[in-house]
Amino acid sequence: MAEVATFATSDQLLIVIDPVARRTDAESVRIAKDVLSAGAATKVCLPEGPEEFARVLARRGSRRPVVVGDDRALMRAVSLLHRQRELAGCALSMVPVGGGLSLAGALGIPTGAVAAARAVLDGVVRRMDLLVDDSDGVVLGALRIPSLPPMREAPPADQEETLTASSSSGSGSGSAHASWLRTCQSLVRTLVPVRPSREPLAGVTRLGPPARLRVEVDGVTLVDLDQPVEGLSVTPGASGFAEVVVRPVSVGAEASPLYARGRSVTVSGADFRYRADAVVAGPVRTRTWVAREGAWGLTLPVVG
Repeated sequence: MAEVATFATSDQLLIVIDPVARRTDAESVRIAKDVLSAGAATKVCLPEGPEEFARVLARRGSRRPVVVGDDRALMRAVSLLHRQRELAGCALSMVPVGGGLSLAGALGIPTGAVAAARAVLDGVVRRMDLLVDDSDGVVLGALRIPSLPPMREAPPADQEETLTASSSSGSGSGSAHASWLRTCQSLVRTLVPVRPSREPLAGVTRLGPPARLRVEVDGVTLVDLDQPVEGLSVTPGASGFAEVVVRPVSVGAEASPLYARGRSVTVSGADFRYRADAVVAGPVRTRTWVAREGAWGLTLPVVG
């Protein structure tokens, strides 16, 4: 990452406040807006959805965009600028507000509203590498393809309702029968995990059993379909290289991870999903990611 220039407080800022940030932490949004407005000329925009977010960013003019939101908001801004082919000439700033902020922290953005806002005003632009895939998607922090065993489901809720109804309609030994049923229900709840939500869990990509994937780095096969893998990660490295780590399935002794470094990474195999930063994508049968050196600029605090 290279330092480009220190921003003067006379810059005009376009503060784009993500709706999720406004709902989850209005106080941090207010603090960030106050600090930024006190240090620079600002225009505040409150888009209500992705389309309006894109429109606001496209009409920014000469203003420097400041995203107030979570990791997804930052990724949305970078993706939009990349597809508009304006990413190289537009430095982004961010004040992290919301639930998912691990990417922002990993990139070096302060996670406190005041510190992040001060970094927007007084920081420097650093050029960052990223990964671009063959569908024009981008990866800022990490690409992951984990493989998790399928989760068991609890008995349907209507079964429990049937048991409860039976206990209330019985006669004769009613109280003893109901007590016995309640004991059984408690035991079932203890032994069987609660039915998982149909929505994907944050940070989890479900692929079922160990995946069989072919992973090629710069055209050289790192692992092939005959070797099941537990997980794969690809991260933008330094100087336009991607860092690849493959974790083969252990049989007996623990298998050592496989490491590689290259300009392009191709993954292929049966339908698989992948997690690019905070977004799960797929299923696909093949995808190629290419490392781009210094492809985008991010305002970060001055070091030292």
